[in-house]
Amino acid sequence: MKARLLLVEDDADLARGLRFNLEHDGYAVTTLGEGKKALAAIRDGAHDLVLLDLTLPDVDGLEVLRAMRARKDGVPVICLTARGQETDVVMGLGLGADDYVTKPFGLAALRARIEAVLRRAGKPASEPLRLGRVVVDLAARRATHPDREEEITPIEMDLLRYLLARRGRAVERAEILRDLWGLGPQDTTRTLDNHVARLRRKIEIDPASPRWLVTVHGIGYRLETGDGRS
Repeated sequence: MKARLLLVEDDADLARGLRFNLEHDGYAVTTLGEGKKALAAIRDGAHDLVLLDLTLPDVDGLEVLRAMRARKDGVPVICLTARGQETDVVMGLGLGADDYVTKPFGLAALRARIEAVLRRAGKPASEPLRLGRVVVDLAARRATHPDREEEITPIEMDLLRYLLARRGRAVERAEILRDLWGLGPQDTTRTLDNHVARLRRKIEIDPASPRWLVTVHGIGYRLETGDGRS
């Protein structure tokens, strides 16, 4: 048996179809159609990943996500969104969602995202990363500034670790999307841009003029560490 998934989706037909296919893939799937029931189920800690519809009949998905992160529930979350909900997507990522898929979506794309998010869970700890006046605790997922602390989401930390392993090298966008999200060259997404922007706000003193996580125009991104190894 693979990981345990909680599918929070109020469209009964969609939930039934997704459960059938995901169970066929070997996952253990629990389905719920209401946000309050989902919060209770998540509190029990019996699931490895949550597939969370943002449009629910009682408590919307963003409120569920906000409540989860407020009480330090670190279970990974993939948001299920409708087309035209770009604002909700950005807000969801800001609240700590690990990824999202836009309806209607193909099963292959959903499977790839599930597998990618589960792979990112449980990364090993590392020594603190010093980026000028900012110290990043990779194990605790926390960036300490001179005047504040910033919590780093699991997917942001995975992106940081990925670029850290390739420090000083311009990493192509397609390479990052393939390795972290399981996306091919035919897929178009702003997921990477959104996470880079959020990560910069947490590890840079001046995110508008980044010193460490820099854009390599026409290629992708490069992480500089200033430790002599870049």
